[in-house]
Amino acid sequence: MNDHCEPSTLRVFVALAPPDDAKDELARALQPAYAGYPLLRWNRIEDWHITLAFLGEIPSTAVPLLRSVLAGRAASQPALQLGLRGGGHFDGRLLWSGIDGDLEGLHLLAADVRELVKSCGTDFVDRPLRPHLTLARARRGDAASVPQAAAGLTGFVGRRWQAGHLHLVGSNIGRGPGPIHYRDIEAWRLGAAAGAQPGRERSRGGGCAE
Repeated sequence: MNDHCEPSTLRVFVALAPPDDAKDELARALQPAYAGYPLLRWNRIEDWHITLAFLGEIPSTAVPLLRSVLAGRAASQPALQLGLRGGGHFDGRLLWSGIDGDLEGLHLLAADVRELVKSCGTDFVDRPLRPHLTLARARRGDAASVPQAAAGLTGFVGRRWQAGHLHLVGSNIGRGPGPIHYRDIEAWRLGAAAGAQPGRERSRGGGCAE
């Protein structure tokens, strides 16, 4: 007998992700920080991503509709040329690497994704987009590690790469202080539609049917 059942809700977000070689390049630059700040809760490299819209906990029944509209949006979106650059922190608690490259295109894509999510009647955390790649979080009582690790990334400039897929991601948050793990619910190749062109007009239509 199969006791497995799908959860009634999922914690999800929409994101882009660097390719493996770009992540490896940053991981090499982080080697001194890995050794020097062992108390930090480091994210797994395979989980590194750039969040475009954080939807939080949503009903599982909302996912198929989101899949449909996000697939259409991805098909009309040319791939973005991005890069990883430098580092910083939020409130001394969260360590990140910055995003470089086609930031205008990135902001337009995020705005379009958020409009589509709203059109499907799905609430989300509508805070201003600050493109970054989350690397680590501080443990309680460790106030110095994150700012010092961020300072160590000041001179880092990664190669440019192509963000080729739009990802709908689910997060698995367990109880206690353990790490957060992510899995792709689905990913769609950007620019899959023939003749996809850049520009704001590409987002017209494609919303959820009423």
